[in-house]
Amino acid sequence: MDLQLAQLVVNGLAVGSIIALAAIGLTLTYGILRLSNFAHGDFMTLGAYLTLLVNTAGLNIWLSMLVGAGLTVVAVLLSEKLIWSPMRTRRASSTTLIIISIGLALFLRNGIILVWGGGNQSYNLPVSEALPVLGLRIAYYDIVVTVLAVVAIVALHYLLQKTRIGKAMRAVADDIDLARVTGINVDRVVIWTWMIAGSLTALSGSMLGLVEAVRPNMGWFLILPLFAAVILGGIGNPYGAIAGAIVIGIAQEVSTYWLPTEYKLGVALVMMVLVLLFRPQGIFRGTL
Repeated sequence: MDLQLAQLVVNGLAVGSIIALAAIGLTLTYGILRLSNFAHGDFMTLGAYLTLLVNTAGLNIWLSMLVGAGLTVVAVLLSEKLIWSPMRTRRASSTTLIIISIGLALFLRNGIILVWGGGNQSYNLPVSEALPVLGLRIAYYDIVVTVLAVVAIVALHYLLQKTRIGKAMRAVADDIDLARVTGINVDRVVIWTWMIAGSLTALSGSMLGLVEAVRPNMGWFLILPLFAAVILGGIGNPYGAIAGAIVIGIAQEVSTYWLPTEYKLGVALVMMVLVLLFRPQGIFRGTL
């Protein structure tokens, strides 16, 4: 394989790892809450900025990422309390929910600009050199974000498959009415869904901040690859979202071998359209 192409594949794995965590949160909220949340990318941005806030106050980056994730979860639960729960009570249509989520995205993005400004910012990190591996140059933080993503995915798998709340989440995703009849506390499942989605999304934003600048539109620019990953993997399936994210991440980076970097988002869009045309159910069955 051409060395430059191999380098792009490696870079794509890091990008795909970042997209994967946010895509899991996006597909969980759809699979369990039936919500296509266009504010998801901006919650990702909020997580990055809250991490920046704590990091620049003097806390090391790893603890800052945990605190940033916790604060983002609080913001996500607040949106559930003030917006999504009343909308479910009123049985709002999916179109109404999408419009509300776009409005929430604009609110979050402009709030971030109001507080932190519109310029690029960066974490307080030590300078690290790229590591030479088999003729490739792999950035240290690319390795870090990939390892963090793997750890988070393994933890999620354990939660979904081995714990009571994970089994309840899968039951609600399959049939919410049947789950409620069998005694499952659906409201508790909803809260857990938001907590998991919010923490993974915030972690994804913080990881993106490790490998590039923290800026107000960083999450918005990823919303298309996020939806492409979710659709490619099968809407509502977290494992499919992971696979779809890795494919999207590698495809976007490898495309720059032939195309200008400005077309990377176009690659995600084309892949999403092709999947919708020829295999709308995605690679995997859309369920937890």
